[in-house]
Amino acid sequence: MATCWQALWAYRSYLIVLLLPILLLPLPILIPSKEAYCAYTIILMALFWCTEALPLAVTALFPIVLFPMMGIVDASEIIQRPFPSSFERPGKCQSVGMSVTASHKLRGTVGDSRVFPLLSHVSTCQVAIEYLKDSNILFVGGLLVAIAVEHWNLHKRIALCVLLIVGVRPALLILGFMLVTAFLSMWISNTATSAMMVPIAHAVLDQLHSMQTSGDVEEGSNNPTFELQEPSPQKEVTKLDNGQALPVASAPPEGRTHHSKEHLRISQCMSLCVCYSASIGGIATLTGTTPNLVLQGQVNSLFPENGNVVNFASWFSFAFPTMIILLLLAWLWLQILFLGFNFRKNFGFGENTQERQQAAYSVIQTEHRLLGPMTFAEKAVSILFVILVLLWFTREPGFFLGWGNVAFPNAKGESMLSDGTVAIFIGIIMFIVPSKFPGLTQDPENPGKLKAPPALLNWKTVNQKMPWNIVLLLGGGYALAKGSERSGLSEWLGNKLTPLKSVPSPAIAFILCFIVATFTECTSNVATTTIFLPILASMAQAICLHPLYVMLPCTLAASLAFMLPVATPPNAIVFSFGGLKVLDMARAGFLLNIIGVLVITLAVNSWSIPIFNLHSFPSWAQSTNTTAHCLPSLANTTMPSP
Repeated sequence: MATCWQALWAYRSYLIVLLLPILLLPLPILIPSKEAYCAYTIILMALFWCTEALPLAVTALFPIVLFPMMGIVDASEIIQRPFPSSFERPGKCQSVGMSVTASHKLRGTVGDSRVFPLLSHVSTCQVAIEYLKDSNILFVGGLLVAIAVEHWNLHKRIALCVLLIVGVRPALLILGFMLVTAFLSMWISNTATSAMMVPIAHAVLDQLHSMQTSGDVEEGSNNPTFELQEPSPQKEVTKLDNGQALPVASAPPEGRTHHSKEHLRISQCMSLCVCYSASIGGIATLTGTTPNLVLQGQVNSLFPENGNVVNFASWFSFAFPTMIILLLLAWLWLQILFLGFNFRKNFGFGENTQERQQAAYSVIQTEHRLLGPMTFAEKAVSILFVILVLLWFTREPGFFLGWGNVAFPNAKGESMLSDGTVAIFIGIIMFIVPSKFPGLTQDPENPGKLKAPPALLNWKTVNQKMPWNIVLLLGGGYALAKGSERSGLSEWLGNKLTPLKSVPSPAIAFILCFIVATFTECTSNVATTTIFLPILASMAQAICLHPLYVMLPCTLAASLAFMLPVATPPNAIVFSFGGLKVLDMARAGFLLNIIGVLVITLAVNSWSIPIFNLHSFPSWAQSTNTTAHCLPSLANTTMPSP
């Protein structure tokens, strides 16, 4: 019997993939409508994403197959072709930006669907175009710059410089690591940031601990390479809950027990501060974490006339203060939980701390010296990075005319260039600029011949480090949103949620944030936002609430994955280093989740209101079916009632 259960468990992924579509079949069979077909697709994808029976990116491809087969896309929609071709054939995606009824005037009777043949051809093109939207381009362009920063080790230089400034007093050291990790996570992958910062943190802590337990250790002599020390032969090895082997003295002196416990608490605090700040820092910029780009893409897909309301500048104005407040509160909470209320000791004013702090400080100094002076490549990447950020901020800020409005305006005076255009432009430059100047060297493979230096970026490096699966995952989310809208499922959900109009809007935002924060603990944050945002947009339209009032906070809440090691890659990285139990992470993350939801609720009810004009229902969210009772001049319930 046990063998049978083991076999079933071993084949669980295959069983889920085969059984789930069959078990859900009663929905489209008993309710043969486009709404039910779309719901079937969404539920199936959501369950596959939650169970990870298939890779997330593979599940994201389902709309390309299911939507055309089910005829979800209506025949009166705009037809677009993803790629131009040298010739056109009837029945294919021909006209760009032309409605079907308009093309009928050229080829047949108006309104006769038989003139424009196969719906599956139309639907496939309409769905496929969702997989390469501007948000995907922004994601790729932003990662090109992030890969260059990581490739030339610029992120490590930034981290060490900040730590040298902050110092190594316990409370300030934790704050320093959190600030560095959060800043780096704003621009590069939070996974890469955590993988770099955790060994640095543990090396500094090992130095502090060695000076505490041994009085004759020279400053900076231990752990010079920022790697965890290997257990020495004379030590036993113990296994923690996560299977990580840690060295433990076979018979520690009784007097060292207190110091060992204190070191373990500080080590746990430092590990958690790195992974938490990596998740928190990502919310500050539009490219910092994928859910932010999911929001931008969903808003542009569901509300095409929104006037680029979510761009780099507007998002940063809203999310950066939120990130700073949440980061400081997380620092205070971790300090209280693991170091106690003795703030005098936490800030390094206790006895016999000067020598230990100097020893740990010397570790950071040693690593900084090993980096040497800044190379030409690091300087070039730094300059291009700063230029990119400035171009993002000043392209179309909203409160004054940006360079995009002045140099590249469209008929409405809006910038024809997007944030993705700017990111790709800087990324292309990195493939052109050499990494050394002057850089002519002897070719080791061909003596006597000169060799040019490599560029700042090369395709081999990009191909290895670029998470192409996320591009497909983003596209799958946009396709789901488009299918929900065109099938009428969004309208149906919105009508069912109209009773929420009697609930105060701050309460709605708080409850939804809490639900999303709970859901994201066991599901990918990208999948979470992909599933929830179209539903929230429909609900907001149904109750005459600004869609961003619920979409913004829930997007931020998707990054509040603090309780479980499997919730996000940074959590898994710090857990693999040892010293942490699941209970430790859950205890620290539970209250931090609540703090995060409260901070996000504060943000969406205060400084976000003038940034996104949340005090009134926008004209671009008007729908003839669901928002006919919502007047543009009618103030909605976003602002708390007096």
